[in-house]
Amino acid sequence: VQLQAYGGGLVQAGGALRLSCAASGRTLNMYHMGWFRQAPGKEREFVATIRWSGGSTYYADSVKGRFTISRDNAKNTVYLQMNSLKPEDTAIYYCAADITGSWYPKLPEAYEYWGQGTQVTVSS
Repeated sequence: VQLQAYGGGLVQAGGALRLSCAASGRTLNMYHMGWFRQAPGKEREFVATIRWSGGSTYYADSVKGRFTISRDNAKNTVYLQMNSLKPEDTAIYYCAADITGSWYPKLPEAYEYWGQGTQVTVSS
């Protein structure tokens, strides 16, 4: 599975961005697609994930109510709509694919494939 993430950029606090992640290759085997982020000097942290079949979603408490993850199965693409952005949301955002059906989709170890990352910068 190959993942291509895009849509990052610079936005003022309170603004919005939509990230996209297009998957190609063995996409029929995907169980979850998730978004993680990593700020300078910090560990990679979970943001949101969606079950490819059924669409169940899970969010980190820090983004709940502001971010929405969705997918388009026909396009093999997952989206992350980010509203009410805060400076603390500044990070490189990575999309990831789980093809084994992990019981712990909030952990980065659950994902076998990763995109290259896209920078999101929120100015105050």
